[in-house]
Amino acid sequence: MSGGNAAVIGIKDVARAAGVSQATASRALSGRGSVSEQTRDRVRAAAADLGFQVSYHASSLATGRSRNIGVVLPYVNRWYFSTVLGGLTRQIIDAGYDLTLYDFRGGLHRQSVLNDFLLRKRLDGVITVGLRLDDADATRLLSLGIPIVSIGGSLPGIASLTVDERAIGRLTADHLVSLGHTRIAHIGGEHESDLYFHISRSRREGYHASVDAAGLERRSAWSVISDYTVNSAYAVAKSLLADPHNRPTAVCCASDEMAIGVILAARDLGLHVPEQLSVIGVDNHPLGAVFQLTTIDQFVEEQGTRAALALLDELGDAQEGSSGVLPGLSELPLEMVVRSSTAAPDETQNPTFQ
Repeated sequence: MSGGNAAVIGIKDVARAAGVSQATASRALSGRGSVSEQTRDRVRAAAADLGFQVSYHASSLATGRSRNIGVVLPYVNRWYFSTVLGGLTRQIIDAGYDLTLYDFRGGLHRQSVLNDFLLRKRLDGVITVGLRLDDADATRLLSLGIPIVSIGGSLPGIASLTVDERAIGRLTADHLVSLGHTRIAHIGGEHESDLYFHISRSRREGYHASVDAAGLERRSAWSVISDYTVNSAYAVAKSLLADPHNRPTAVCCASDEMAIGVILAARDLGLHVPEQLSVIGVDNHPLGAVFQLTTIDQFVEEQGTRAALALLDELGDAQEGSSGVLPGLSELPLEMVVRSSTAAPDETQNPTFQ
């Protein structure tokens, strides 16, 4: 070995070996900016052959970037939030960023995250999921001077990707009304505090608007609360459906997991779906196809994907063609997915309503 006289390999050498400019070589190795897959592979192969290692610390000092995106959400162990997280994680990692996850644990860590962790300025951008911020919290986040994207509702001064939750609730009930059902129940979540967007409340209001417009009776016993899980919905549905003379012929559920719990409860009570009970959910959960569940697709994974692309666009790291994906405020479309869990009511299968 030639003790200590080995030449230092730099980005210029990698660029020369790969036959590209230094700027292209830098983008290919850092993951920043638009570079074709073929060029990226060629540059990485040249770097490997030369034994070149990217110094992310040096890169951060030179650019003022941490190459780190913060994602803030109330739960990581619920399907909706984990699916949104999956959609945005792929985009962030593909762009060469690290991801720091802040889980509020349902609210337990909310203030420490907003007032401490996010303010340490170790992030290039922040994505919040389902979090309603008051003016003080929003001002603190905006004071960081970094791009912020909100998923789940509109926040003043922050680019927001929203879903019309009231329209979701109305669509579920409208579908059942259109089939001829007049005895329609609703299973939803508890009213949220002002710390979170009012998803449960809005979906229930949409259901109320539909049955009111149809001139149908609203019974308090037919509007029940579950916690968005199969087990909880199963338990409340057993009670809801127990009285053969006063049970509904259809149930709107605020999530597919709730709807699956209702279907399982109906089966245990000897009720046939959809002949004696129609059930509709929300989310287009993968298990919905197994249970042939009619549902409203709110494109959960795409919510995460589009939010990440919008943030990367703000950072100048969006892939070619994705620019302008979220200009200020964007509302995702909804799509009805009709399967065999809903049908017109069969009065021969149901006892006389009292």
